[in-house]
Amino acid sequence: MESRVIVVDEDIRLYELKPEHAQEIYNTIDSQREYLGEWLPFVEHTREVAFTQAFIDGYTLSDRQNLTFAIYFQGQFAGLTGLKDTDLVNRKTELGYWLSEPFQHKGIMARSCLWLIEHAFTKMGMNRIQLKAATGNAKSCRVAERLGFTLEGVERDGELHTRGFVNLNVFSLLATEFDADAR
Repeated sequence: MESRVIVVDEDIRLYELKPEHAQEIYNTIDSQREYLGEWLPFVEHTREVAFTQAFIDGYTLSDRQNLTFAIYFQGQFAGLTGLKDTDLVNRKTELGYWLSEPFQHKGIMARSCLWLIEHAFTKMGMNRIQLKAATGNAKSCRVAERLGFTLEGVERDGELHTRGFVNLNVFSLLATEFDADAR
């Protein structure tokens, strides 16, 4: 399968998700279960590379309204980002992401998401991008704020984790609020 490659900047490349990424994604999740599992409920179910492969297969066979990219920083796999639950009729989508621990605090996620946001507004014609982050996940909430998202409220018991349900901050960014040059 041909994979689209996006050059975000001199350090960051986004590779459209493909089957060849499965082992690297699985290895990252497997080696960072405690760190990634704190806020990502799928980590506990990712016990073999076949689970990751099934996720990728589902993406590659989908209707292609959604986008998922593997993030590479200086040639190393760093995480995933993408648009999901895309609603073309209502021109809205949701931004999702996760980043491996060694790549935190380098601005990687904000720069990667900025490309996706601009793409969603300018190429896909979206009017609204939503982002959800657990209320206790300060790092993810800071990314939303850094990108200019507005906190709309809290989705109570919005996501089930092994420790029970967690509340989700619901952020949004509208096309009229986005200025790529200001970021």
